[in-house]
Amino acid sequence: MAPGSIEKYRKQVLEFLDETFDSHHGIYLDKGTSLFATLASVSAEEASSRAGERNATPAAHVRHVILYLRVMQKDIRGEEVGEVKWREIWENDGPTTPAEWTKLLAELRAEHTELVRLMNDPATLEREDGLGGCMAIVAHTAYHLGAIRHGLLAIRYGGPGPTVEQGSQAKR
Repeated sequence: MAPGSIEKYRKQVLEFLDETFDSHHGIYLDKGTSLFATLASVSAEEASSRAGERNATPAAHVRHVILYLRVMQKDIRGEEVGEVKWREIWENDGPTTPAEWTKLLAELRAEHTELVRLMNDPATLEREDGLGGCMAIVAHTAYHLGAIRHGLLAIRYGGPGPTVEQGSQAKR
């Protein structure tokens, strides 16, 4: 990959990461719907609630995103990942105290900060899994962001899930 291309890709990847986690760039999310903006309005009680019997709590989604970020950053750096117990988070999904919720949000922020640092390292995109790993993180996190936002609408407004009308009203 030509050096100019690497910088172009790095800039784009960082913009996608930033939009997914933090700040609106107009790439694919509406203003105020990034992961951190969404989670800022979530109480520990809501984080412990389920949209339906077969749904995970928002806290479980956050725990899973944190684990995914940790695993993918190791993979991107070329480190041994080892066995990952992906199901454990979903199987142990239970109530989250306010202190635990605050700690989870801090852990998520720390992992995001580390990911941005990793993506700003010139060697990262030179690695075999650098660009692809970061793209996977954006897509994976966006999926969980959607699941969290969808679940929150059901938790806040009741019922099995939001209607299009409820989703539109919730944005206002």
